[in-house]
Amino acid sequence: MNRQCVPDNFPRASAQGAVSGAQPKLLLRKSGDTYHAEPMDAEVYERYIVCEDLAQQLVTYTARKMAENAWSLQTTLSKVEAGLLKKTRSGIWEFSDAEVTWTIGRTREILSDPASGRTSPDSNILNQAGEEKRDE
Repeated sequence: MNRQCVPDNFPRASAQGAVSGAQPKLLLRKSGDTYHAEPMDAEVYERYIVCEDLAQQLVTYTARKMAENAWSLQTTLSKVEAGLLKKTRSGIWEFSDAEVTWTIGRTREILSDPASGRTSPDSNILNQAGEEKRDE
């Protein structure tokens, strides 16, 4: 997968920050000899890979929770989203609210139409890149 495969609906938010002082400020990052206000393609691609991997893992988790509790897809995804937001807001995981929303939408898309991107029951994009798989 290359950088061109990042979906158009994937969030591309610029970095947030605060700088003290009375005058207005513009937050930029220097890369080589140029300054950037928006995330670079490599950064967006990296965030996409992480969110896509989480969505693939949530497919299995959500399906299991639906079977165990006889919940609807909407109910289960609402509970999963609440759990993700709780983890991100407490600082356990580093996802923006927009990334959580996209990830839940992607999970819904895969569960509603399995042909839309589920490669295997144990799909884990980060494992393909050499990362350790962690059980929760």
